[in-house]
Amino acid sequence: MTSTAPETAREQTPTAEQAPPTTAATSRVELAIGGMTCASCAARVEKKLNRMDGVTATVNYATEKAKVTYGGEIEIADLIATVIKTGYTAEPPKPAEREPEPEPGPEAAPGGATAETGAAAEAETAAPAGAETSARPEAKTDALRHRLLVSLTLSAPVVLLAMVPSLQFTYWQWLSLALATPVVVWGGLPFHKAAWTNARHGAATMDTLVSLGTLAAFGWSLWALFFGDAGMPGMRHGFDLTVGRTDGSSSIYLEAAAGVTVFILLGRYLEAKAKRRAGAALRALMELGAKDVAVLRGGREVRIPVSRLAVGDRFVVRPGEKIATDGTVVEGASAVDASMLTGESVPVDVAVGDSVAGATVNAAGRLVVEATRVGADTQLSRMAALVEDAQNGKAEVQRLADRVSGVFVPVVVLIAVGTLLVWLLLTGDATAAFTAAVAVLIIACPCALGLATPTALMVGTGRGAQLGILIKGPEVLESTRRVDTVVLDKTGTVTTGRMRLYGVHTAPGVTEDELLRLAGALEHASEHPVARAVAEGATARTGALPAAHGFENIPGLGIQGVVDGHTVLVGREKLLTAHGTELTEDLAAAKAAAESAGRTAAAVAWDGRARGVLVVADAIKETSAEAVARLRGLGLTPVLLTGDNRLVAESVALEVGIEQVIAEVLPQDKVDVVRRLREEGRTVAMVGDGVNDAAALATADLGLAMGTGTDAAIEAGDLTLVRGDLRVAADAIRLARRTLAVIKGNLFWAFGYNVAALPLAAAGMLNPMIAGAAMAFSSVFVVTNSLRLRTFTESP
Repeated sequence: MTSTAPETAREQTPTAEQAPPTTAATSRVELAIGGMTCASCAARVEKKLNRMDGVTATVNYATEKAKVTYGGEIEIADLIATVIKTGYTAEPPKPAEREPEPEPGPEAAPGGATAETGAAAEAETAAPAGAETSARPEAKTDALRHRLLVSLTLSAPVVLLAMVPSLQFTYWQWLSLALATPVVVWGGLPFHKAAWTNARHGAATMDTLVSLGTLAAFGWSLWALFFGDAGMPGMRHGFDLTVGRTDGSSSIYLEAAAGVTVFILLGRYLEAKAKRRAGAALRALMELGAKDVAVLRGGREVRIPVSRLAVGDRFVVRPGEKIATDGTVVEGASAVDASMLTGESVPVDVAVGDSVAGATVNAAGRLVVEATRVGADTQLSRMAALVEDAQNGKAEVQRLADRVSGVFVPVVVLIAVGTLLVWLLLTGDATAAFTAAVAVLIIACPCALGLATPTALMVGTGRGAQLGILIKGPEVLESTRRVDTVVLDKTGTVTTGRMRLYGVHTAPGVTEDELLRLAGALEHASEHPVARAVAEGATARTGALPAAHGFENIPGLGIQGVVDGHTVLVGREKLLTAHGTELTEDLAAAKAAAESAGRTAAAVAWDGRARGVLVVADAIKETSAEAVARLRGLGLTPVLLTGDNRLVAESVALEVGIEQVIAEVLPQDKVDVVRRLREEGRTVAMVGDGVNDAAALATADLGLAMGTGTDAAIEAGDLTLVRGDLRVAADAIRLARRTLAVIKGNLFWAFGYNVAALPLAAAGMLNPMIAGAAMAFSSVFVVTNSLRLRTFTESP
């Protein structure tokens, strides 16, 4: 969780005077890091921070944040200074400002300006640092998109003019220069800035190679145009596909400079779009909470923002409303739907003295609750912190290109410098030496490399969307190859998450239709999910139901009322006992059998006699058993994980073919289970749909969220199954593995062309047209290879 130490309570700047006083205790802070362009940048910042005495840091490139634990003589200003010396920017999160509590009155009514302002303040106050948002990520992505579109528009004719001789008119090369200049200078500015920053700190990344290659190609083209023969009227780029030394003074490489810039911008834009969603899981979690609350002040209700609640405040929760914060019931009784937090499919009955959690829904009676935890201490906020910690705790998956670039980039630069020196020593011809050196940089320009990941990702994700599978980004794909265990949430994933009437047991002389008609009519007047299941089942079997009169809810026991002149009771066996009625031996046995199978049994009586037992349970999806079989076919071991009771879980597991069951776990326990499985050496995929699954989805090596679930789960997952069909989970893993294989193949061939051509370039034997054709062919190959993903089909 983010530190609440004094240093995070005010805005910081990288000056020693504004740093907080040093304390002996260990402190934690989250810094926003700016200027990172690839995973190797995050690794460099992390390495520099961890070299400081008493500092432990984790830098997440996706969220652009550093979680730092520090102590001793270290201050926040020292941390920021270290990041700045590394070539990046850093600042701690800005604190939320608390507003004064509104006076009781109509201005504080729900939906008014005060409530809205308070809701905004609540989001700022209660949310962890990872959930903080600003317009900056969206603005950066929009700016990158604008840069890409402008560069693409300008570079397209440059490439066409260079590669299609029939389009080359008398002064075509000067038009190419006019169009390519803003692309290379302005379009490639982010790469040039990053390369300069890296150079000042003795580092080299793919930005270095892109910048060197494009500027070298552009610079040589300028020399050839103004001082060589390339600027002469009628100059043509021929298609002489031979290997041989050429006169560099008559060759221009504007299409290479502009094309490489556009391809790399495309990759960066797609990456930026994925990064914009980095904090969405935390925002979705916090938005689940209530926005305002009716607090008791002097015996009357006053609406205030939830962020103004204090421990000890008493507030009113009416049927259908969300409970504002964690607390204890001091008045009333009801059924509380906690499935979003606990995974429990059946609402929990609560009465005076019972604890309730914020963001759960009051399904029935009026409650008065005394707040016991508020703000960041609530169960919802702690779950948000779990998601944040899990996201930051994941090992940063560097892109394959970045990993190779750690060796490839310095080697290419050394080869180019070596080529220049060797040619100067052997021939003394500066033009030939520079031509060969520039050829090395040009052929090493990652033209196809810029397409390798984004094209495969675009085709793969596009095909996935058609099949109801959303893949968040290339970082997700590497985990799918190693996954050997799949953990399945029960409620909403394996089951529908809705109660359904499963069985009807009647006493002698009572028909099923009669039992359903009278019990369903009474249950129709209740809002309890079990009651709704009975009412829906009765309506489906018997048609329209009669009206119920004198309806009364008996807290913790059931309901009673009059239907067609009969006094009807529906609920727990204790309700019948309290009215002097006992279940018959057959009905008691049916009730016991249902409960032993993990189902809910409701007893029915009228006119002083027990008439039947209705069995209700969370319905298992029709496709779940087939889905489990498909997951096994991929070599995965399924595990059922749920907050529901063991009897229910084992019953579901038996029906769908799962052997390992872990039940009755709290949300934080789900995270621990996933971590334990990983510590055992397993690579874990998690499939879930509820808020209670969000942290576990983020902790797992691969998170698959059901699209029919909550936004929190969807945003915390790596893959989203839009249709909510568990069978799609197997297709999602297959598609992700196939997409990763294509990306690896693309990267292999992209680097292969570069590496194979480097010796020719260094020897001065690389014809510019061959270099251009090779780069074009490598790009065409990469795109064609990626398009094969369009043929991916669902399992039969």
